[in-house]
Amino acid sequence: MKKRILAGLICLMTLFSGCGNSAKTIEGNVAVKESGVDSEAAPETDDASGMPEERSEGTPEDMAADYSGYVFIHNGVVIEMDVDAASVIEQLGEPDSYFEAPSCAFEGIDKIYTYGSFELDTYPTDKKDYVSSVIFKDDTITTTEGIGIGDSVDKMEEAYGTGRTDENGMTVYEKGDMKLCFILEGETIVSIEYRSKVLDN
Repeated sequence: MKKRILAGLICLMTLFSGCGNSAKTIEGNVAVKESGVDSEAAPETDDASGMPEERSEGTPEDMAADYSGYVFIHNGVVIEMDVDAASVIEQLGEPDSYFEAPSCAFEGIDKIYTYGSFELDTYPTDKKDYVSSVIFKDDTITTTEGIGIGDSVDKMEEAYGTGRTDENGMTVYEKGDMKLCFILEGETIVSIEYRSKVLDN
């Protein structure tokens, strides 16, 4: 119960970070990816739908190797930060719950989709929604590398190494344009979040 409450508080803090008396302005162009991988390694598409073909072969680690950052894989759906959220949500199906609020950092609406054990957040830009974060809600799922809530710091370091930073009370690993964030309580992981660096601006 304590872990669920903590995860819920983190979700709200993430959604409303940057809110204040004035909206936070992101200057310059926000770089977003139109597909799940770099253009040089774009996945093959189903010619009827234009959607990436579902990858059924190989381990999650094999699937994740095609991407520049850490990715979360749920039931064969690869979720990468800063990709068009519409295709990801279509593959995931109907969420258990949905919430939206005016964005504090962008022009438009931030959206939260909850799928059982995780939450998928989006940010708006150029009249589209892009994946901003995936937040674990309980200990029934793991990262692609096999780390979940309740695991030890030692296990985390076995998977990701010791090259990490501490930011705002989180232990952070960076790869590509995203962060994999852990909140620790003593030697135990109590929260896990995949997070786009666009939220840092």
